[in-house]
Amino acid sequence: MRTYDFAPLWRSTIGFDRLFDLAETAQRASEDNYPPYNIERLAEDRYQISLAVAGFSPEDIVITAEQNVVTVEGSKSDKTERDFLYRGISHRAFKRQFSLAEYVQVKSAAFDNGLLTIELVREIPEAMKPRRIAIGDASTGSVRKLEAKAAA
Repeated sequence: MRTYDFAPLWRSTIGFDRLFDLAETAQRASEDNYPPYNIERLAEDRYQISLAVAGFSPEDIVITAEQNVVTVEGSKSDKTERDFLYRGISHRAFKRQFSLAEYVQVKSAAFDNGLLTIELVREIPEAMKPRRIAIGDASTGSVRKLEAKAAA
């Protein structure tokens, strides 16, 4: 596996912390592929994350939504004393993090037949949406009004 050292870039950049953190997280995430998951675009501003968590129940899974990060953690207590001849269904604890773009929020989560689905929606605030600006007449009267306000 190839690793990258971002130390030289840290010394000469300002404000790119999140970008480097995302690159390092992506590099570490490729090392562990459990549990398997899909990320799907359902519509222009709707997404869905599906995780295959066979053997877990909804009580064994915790979903935490923080700013720009969704964390899914699962742990199963091994209370049953069974004698497995072969154990192909993984039983280990996991922690999977997904980085979200700005204004993407978790709307809901559902668990059905060992498949956990998390619904995401991007809701851009009205103040951040593009808006059309009316072009007014550039008469000298409006310029004088602006100059009068600036002098006051």
